[in-house]
Amino acid sequence: MFKVLRSEDRIKLAVRLESGWSDRVRYMVVIYTNGHQDTEENIVLGMDFTDKDSKNCSIGMVLPLWSDTNIHLDGDGGFSVNTAGRSHVFKPVSVQAMWSALQVLHKACEVSRRFNYFPGGIALTWMAFYESCITSEQSCINEWNAMTDLETTRSDSPTMFVDRPTERERTECLIKAKLRNIMMFQDLENITSKEIRNELEQHMSCNLKEYKEFIDNEMLLILGQMDKATLIFDHVYLGSEWNASNLEELRDCGVGYILNVTREIDNFFPGMFSYHNVRVYDEDATDLLAHWNDTYNFIVKAKKNNSKCLVHCKMGVSRSASTVIAYAMKEYSWSLEKAYNFVKQKRSIAQPNAGFMRQLAEYEGILDARVFIEIEDVERDALLEDEGFPMAHLALPGEGTAAQTCGRLDPLEDMRLRLEFSTLEEEDEEEAKKEEAEMAALAQTPGNSDGKRAGEEAERTEESRLGLANLNTNNSNRLAAKRSCPAAFDVS
Repeated sequence: MFKVLRSEDRIKLAVRLESGWSDRVRYMVVIYTNGHQDTEENIVLGMDFTDKDSKNCSIGMVLPLWSDTNIHLDGDGGFSVNTAGRSHVFKPVSVQAMWSALQVLHKACEVSRRFNYFPGGIALTWMAFYESCITSEQSCINEWNAMTDLETTRSDSPTMFVDRPTERERTECLIKAKLRNIMMFQDLENITSKEIRNELEQHMSCNLKEYKEFIDNEMLLILGQMDKATLIFDHVYLGSEWNASNLEELRDCGVGYILNVTREIDNFFPGMFSYHNVRVYDEDATDLLAHWNDTYNFIVKAKKNNSKCLVHCKMGVSRSASTVIAYAMKEYSWSLEKAYNFVKQKRSIAQPNAGFMRQLAEYEGILDARVFIEIEDVERDALLEDEGFPMAHLALPGEGTAAQTCGRLDPLEDMRLRLEFSTLEEEDEEEAKKEEAEMAALAQTPGNSDGKRAGEEAERTEESRLGLANLNTNNSNRLAAKRSCPAAFDVS
């Protein structure tokens, strides 16, 4: 047992538990270490030994003790530990062992509450090491994850001691099994419920008149379950308990991953498919939103591995349909309305309950906010990477972002400035032409060939041209200033 632990971790308690398999040995082990905050952190490990004489063990379960952990006695010599949506049942082999386990667990939970350990924080990150070390057989893992209130279990589950069923309960159980077999081989479009009941009575050799209502209700349930799983996307099927238990159908559809969104139905073929369980009931108060990130990743994993994923609940109507809608919204950036209508068109009976619809609307807001933040980040990064960005503020209006910074000119003001500028340019040109004409006239006058006088005239011409150039520059600067920050521009 000590070989599987890290050197810095210590065992606080090891309690042997009951097992549904007579040849197996199971231990609940509480281990602790000092975490990032230099405070005590505790987790529970489920360890399996293949037989009583085995010296080697494997890990079948890792359960963190968060601040929301609750412990409840089940009145049958055992207790359940509930935390972060997970629930596990432990039954120590003796009263003394149960007492020791409860004392240690309550103290560990007090520490978690005192320091507010929560999923996603910096506490208990070291448990990932043990999660990567889960190597127990699938049947052992199933026993660690077993729910005490499962309504439907696979046929090869270990036999447990239960109260003797009543005569009516035994009859109803037999009716369910026989009725399903009969309906599988009948043309259901050309047979009545009474005819099915008559055939059922022949198979069971008894009168089932008092069970008529039960048979009708069971037929409706089986009809809903017998429908084939609905192909929503190339890699996603949406179905029911019946689809999840139909091995032939699963193989024909190429399903390799099964997402079980129920609290009451077990995994039928744990050794043959990859499973992910969301243990919730179909109730308005159920928090399904908290699981949609994990379910999205599970479906994406199936797609990346070129496989297909069956998402199912009991009927394929509410829990599983909500999960597929949430996947579509995130994967394809669809609105709730578009994703809902798409799934509804593919599977007409899909109908999330009112609570799940509210959670889908909330999920839509979360996704929209995330996209908005990502777009802002991209735009900011692009702006910062733009080498010309600092110069943009120096550009003239209409030639960059400066126009947006200082505001746009009124069309009439812009036209007035253009006319004023063009008038100044025309006056400057006329002045230059006049100077040139005077120089030409002087050059043609007799006696102007004297070198000194010609030099003086040349100097005067150069000064005129320099003055004209300065005048043009001043005019241009004055116009640019008026355009970039007009007097009427309100900066408040």
